[in-house]
Amino acid sequence: MTSTDAYADEPDVAALAGLLADRTRAAFCLALLDGRAWTATGLARLAGVAPSTATSHLNRLVAGGLLAEERSGRHRYVRLADPGIAEMVEALAARAPRRTVPVRSLTDAMTAEGLLSWDYGPALTADGAAWLRKLGITDEPTGPAPARPHVRTCVDWSEQRLHLAGGLGAAVFRHAVEESWLVRTGDTRVVRLTDAGRASLRLHLRLPDAALAPG
Repeated sequence: MTSTDAYADEPDVAALAGLLADRTRAAFCLALLDGRAWTATGLARLAGVAPSTATSHLNRLVAGGLLAEERSGRHRYVRLADPGIAEMVEALAARAPRRTVPVRSLTDAMTAEGLLSWDYGPALTADGAAWLRKLGITDEPTGPAPARPHVRTCVDWSEQRLHLAGGLGAAVFRHAVEESWLVRTGDTRVVRLTDAGRASLRLHLRLPDAALAPG
C-alpha cells in the first residue's frame, strides 16, 4: 500500500468557515443567538432577501450542521443546532472586525460613544459605567429575583436588530420611564418616546434626528 492509498479523518475547517463566509448566512446565525426558532420568512425580512434566497441559505446551514429544523404543520422553523454552535458564533462575533453601519438605536449609539464594547461580547466600558453614574442609573436588579446578566442583547422583532437587554437594558429602560423619556400607552406594553426623551437622547448619546423621529 502506498501513502496515496491511506486516508485519515481531519477537521474540514474551510467547509465550516464557508458556511459563515456569506453575510446573509452570518446574519441568520447572529439573529438565532436569541435562542428562539425563526421561520424562513422572518429571517428573510431580517436580511432583506427574498424568501427563496433565505430558504437556499438555510438549507446549506442545516446541511452543514449549524442549524436544526423543526416543523409544525406546514410551517418550518430553524434554530441553532446546539449550545456549542451558539458559543462558537458568539466567539466569532467577538473577534470579527467591526464595520460601520448607520446609528439607528440606543445600542448603536452607546457603542459609537464607547460606552459598550464588543471585543469579548457586549460589555459595559469604564466610560459607560461613568456615564451611568452621571445619569444616576443603576443596573442592580431589585427584589427577590435572581440577578440578570450585566449586559445582553436580544433581537427586537419590530426592527429585527440587536437591542440592549439584560440587567443594563432593564436599568436604562427603568430610568427612561422614571424621567418621562418614555411613556406607556394605556395598559399595553407599547411605549412612546416623548419630546423630553428625544432631547435627552440627543444630548446624552448624540443620536441623530433620523433615529429619534416619531415612527
